[in-house]
Amino acid sequence: MNSLRALLGLVTMLLGVACAPLAQADDAITLTPIQIGEHSWYFQGESGAASAANKGFMSNAGFVITDDQVVIFDTLGTPALAQGMIEAIRKLTDKPIKLVVVSHYHADHIYGLQAFKALGAQVWANKRAAIYLASDIARQRLAQRQEELFPWVNEDTHLVPPDRALDAGEAFERGGVRFRLIDAHGAHAPDDMMLLVENDRVLFSGDLFFDGRVPFVGDANTRHWLKALDNMLDTQPKVVVPGHGHASKTPQNGITLTRDYLLDLRRQMGDAVADLTDFDTAYEAADWSRWAKLPAFKAANRLNAYNVYIQMEQEALKGAQ
Repeated sequence: MNSLRALLGLVTMLLGVACAPLAQADDAITLTPIQIGEHSWYFQGESGAASAANKGFMSNAGFVITDDQVVIFDTLGTPALAQGMIEAIRKLTDKPIKLVVVSHYHADHIYGLQAFKALGAQVWANKRAAIYLASDIARQRLAQRQEELFPWVNEDTHLVPPDRALDAGEAFERGGVRFRLIDAHGAHAPDDMMLLVENDRVLFSGDLFFDGRVPFVGDANTRHWLKALDNMLDTQPKVVVPGHGHASKTPQNGITLTRDYLLDLRRQMGDAVADLTDFDTAYEAADWSRWAKLPAFKAANRLNAYNVYIQMEQEALKGAQ
């Protein structure tokens, strides 16, 4: 009996040792960077909404390798994805990762921040990120993602505030590479910020630019967003990396898609508000055929339309005052 117990104990121990590496391998995420300039790279997320199936990998992030350090733009939607970023970058360079620029504080772009903070990187963001961080929405969204994206977002995932909160755009240089931060707050989010890599003419636009999928409007001010799109090409980029979808060497196409979608939302929902048509009736009667086949349409369009409907009501009330 004692021999049998000893044998069972040994088998259990060996099984535990054998399974442990498998569990760690299952937790690992391998990301492949795409080069878009001499110094500039990005990671492209999958189409559609965040899910446990895609491990939350549905947004983009970028990085720039300078002579003496690495600058990051956004950190994806889970700590594990951010660790995948770090491991992929380490295959290209051993230069320290010193700076992370945040496009805006939405869940799919910021939950990886804690992995970069653990390396000692400094986080820069628009000062209006404080609006999100102090809100109930931030806590509710984290709880939602902890449930929907478990184990990729779990009880150890936490919000990381910026180390430096910027009031406006500015130019700076790191390791011989010139950068320009472009303030676009109040468009897609209260704290929108873009990053131009001047040496490469690469523009990391965050969610002001969607290519190949339906944009996520959320509580965006679509009027301001349209103005930001009109001004985006003033930077004369060779490549624009959107917050979602593939990088574009012909950014006018993606800008046109985003602009046309926002204009269509405003037109259809604005007409409904003017006619005093309730939202549900207006949504069912609207023509969504141009957008229905795009990725993320089912996940995003109805919510987008509702938020724009509310916005058009507010604009109508202001116009009547």
